[in-house]
Amino acid sequence: MAYATGAVLIAALAAGCSSGTGTGDSDTDSKPGAPTTSAAPPGKYRTLPEACRSIAPATLKDLLPGSAELSEAQQEKVFDGSPTVTYDTDRRAGCRWKTEAPDGARSLSVDFERVVSYDPAVSDDDRAREVYAKKEEAADLPSTSVPSGSAGSGTPDSSSSGTASGEPGKSADTDSKTGGDTGTATGGSTDGSTAESLQPRVLDSLGDSAFLDDSLTRAGSTAQHRTVSVVFRTSNAIVTIQYTAQPALSTEVPDSKELQEKAQALGRKLVDRFSE
Repeated sequence: MAYATGAVLIAALAAGCSSGTGTGDSDTDSKPGAPTTSAAPPGKYRTLPEACRSIAPATLKDLLPGSAELSEAQQEKVFDGSPTVTYDTDRRAGCRWKTEAPDGARSLSVDFERVVSYDPAVSDDDRAREVYAKKEEAADLPSTSVPSGSAGSGTPDSSSSGTASGEPGKSADTDSKTGGDTGTATGGSTDGSTAESLQPRVLDSLGDSAFLDDSLTRAGSTAQHRTVSVVFRTSNAIVTIQYTAQPALSTEVPDSKELQEKAQALGRKLVDRFSE
């Protein structure tokens, strides 16, 4: 009987030790108050549209004067465009179109970039905001176009007025950001308010954020060319449009107003294209 009682005691002690060990493991695995991390949400876009098929032929015909006079086979070749060489078309895609006519040449290019964040704590959209902000800052827009409180700016390019910058050896016949040369292009004078409205600037109501740049290149006796750029962000995608006009005559200045209106109209179409 004493033997039985001792056996029961030994079994009880063994069970207690086993139970204590299990409790210790459980305390190690679950630490109260330990932070939990969750990955940032992915961006809206997982792929990109095919750049050379992103613009309808009717729109290209309007943007590329002279194409309407081409034969059907020639039009098809022009509207097919030339795709940008990229290593990953799901991350980067682009296309370029060009036409030449007796009164000058026009070219158009689009670039699509899908931004992906490799930091689990940073969303694709937040990373795209950073990439877009650097592009806007690099454009060096006039300070008046930057909304109050936003980062980055630029000072108006003094060459916008068609005068030299004041730096030794720097000529006014170089790249200038301006919308004020429309008077020369249209053959009349332009009031100050119109010129100001055509300056490089931040755009409202185009994607999540957008800006427009306008650069006139003077190259001595050769024809001048103007490039209007529209850059916008929608979620984790960034789109860059570049629309260039080069008149045949060296004395003619491309019209800012026309180029800006057409570039912005194309931007709105591409925003809708990404929303499909």
